[in-house]
Amino acid sequence: MKRFAALYRELDRSTGTADKRAALVAYFREAPVEDAAWALWLLSGGKLAASRARIANSRELRAWIVAESGQSEWLVEDCYDHVGDLAETLALLLDDPPAEDADRPLHVWIERELLPLAGADEALRRDAVVRAWRTLGFDQRLLFNKLLTGALRVGVSQRLVQQALAEMSGIDIARIAQRMLGAWTPSPRFMRDLLTVEELPGDRQQPYPFFLASPLEPADGAEAAARLGEVGDWLLEWKWDGIRLQLIRRGGEVALWSRGEERLDGRFPEIEAAAGALARDCVIDGELLAWGDGDDRPLPFTALQKRIQRRKPGFKLLAEAPARVLAYDLLELDGADLRAWPLQQRRESLAALVHELADTRIALSPLVEARDWTEAARSREDARERGVEGLMLKRRDSVYQVGRRRGDWWKWKIEPLTIDAVLLYAQSGHGRRSTLFTDYTFGLWDGEALVPVAKAYSGLDDREILELDRWIRAHTLERFGPVRSVPALHVFELGFEAVNRSSRHKSGIAVRFPRILRWRRDKPAAEADRLDALKALAR
Repeated sequence: MKRFAALYRELDRSTGTADKRAALVAYFREAPVEDAAWALWLLSGGKLAASRARIANSRELRAWIVAESGQSEWLVEDCYDHVGDLAETLALLLDDPPAEDADRPLHVWIERELLPLAGADEALRRDAVVRAWRTLGFDQRLLFNKLLTGALRVGVSQRLVQQALAEMSGIDIARIAQRMLGAWTPSPRFMRDLLTVEELPGDRQQPYPFFLASPLEPADGAEAAARLGEVGDWLLEWKWDGIRLQLIRRGGEVALWSRGEERLDGRFPEIEAAAGALARDCVIDGELLAWGDGDDRPLPFTALQKRIQRRKPGFKLLAEAPARVLAYDLLELDGADLRAWPLQQRRESLAALVHELADTRIALSPLVEARDWTEAARSREDARERGVEGLMLKRRDSVYQVGRRRGDWWKWKIEPLTIDAVLLYAQSGHGRRSTLFTDYTFGLWDGEALVPVAKAYSGLDDREILELDRWIRAHTLERFGPVRSVPALHVFELGFEAVNRSSRHKSGIAVRFPRILRWRRDKPAAEADRLDALKALAR
């Protein structure tokens, strides 16, 4: 495990992407394949407790470290509060052993020491964890604790790991990314298949990595879009507020894959039935929406959320929130990969395929016609009334790439809705912000009381975060676990994409993608917005 602990330390201390990639290349080139498989899984966001019983919960770990360190419970809690990361706190509270045990490979630690503990009696789990604490040096002890808590955040994206593997193996990153989609088990066989040059049978069973659009600053208006060149070089579509997915029909079998790499089998039977009636095998890229028959606009996203949570929806839910796929790209047809074709050509083939189906549950996403960027900007201003988030701008001759690549696809969203809300609660962030209060809860006035309406953790710069963190620590009223309540003094302007009625929230509404736009130092809390004003915007 020393090799992976050293990699973790190097990644954590490095700020340069090139340095991180070089460290990853060196690790995967040298590590045994059994260790490399687990390292890949962990660096890609996998957690030991994700699909297995938990090895130890936070309460147990804190109780065990109190007993082993000889420190009082309040002091351990105070250390945790200041450090902000449980794994690091646990590692710091014990001294290094006089002599470390012989190094054991990463896969041995995971497969023989940790996973067998899942679901075991507390005494057995405690003895094994404490034994590891007493025999591992700091770097390995920290990594061991990270495996227990599932907080292996080290500033490395899955794409960066894939870039390192592509550089090391010479295999196209698109092929690596495709093979890593969906659920997979960390094993030597998976690593060997992942880095195999030849095409494998499983390559045709997976979805393709999604091509993502880059944001175009909405405040710049038509001027921002005009910098892209002639409007005639672009295809304009509505930016739908649904779930991005790939609809796959191969060998007569249908699968729906979300952008989150989750198969949606059984959750949208009407879409699977429509896809089964397609005349040809294909892979369609599109947007999954809740859309009632005869409606001229989609239902709110909250209606679709109800469907996502039900693996086998009943007749009532199917009737309340019927689903539709709006298709906007064709990635494969009759087994042929079309991603290198120009978008215009892919779109024409898609239109012919959907037209043959004649089923409104799979429809072609309509194009937005505009003679110039000024006219496009006017269409964009009407987006909210249509129940969409703005416009998508796609270069007509663009190929279908992997991940977010600036230049060919842009999302030109409408200006956000805004409210002025009061800061009520705060808690520590994660990763590099784990020692700062960066996650905030905001409220609006409902009569004489402030009612929580949104949580946000982005939008402030580093200077503002530090200033607000100091104020929160000095003005804490109550503590609820990691959450602190503060006096209702500070007002912030929040932006969000939409607001919907919600019976699950105390306020009765749910805002979509809330974020902080600015700190309203000029406004007292008494002048913050009222809940009724937000409810008036709700669908």
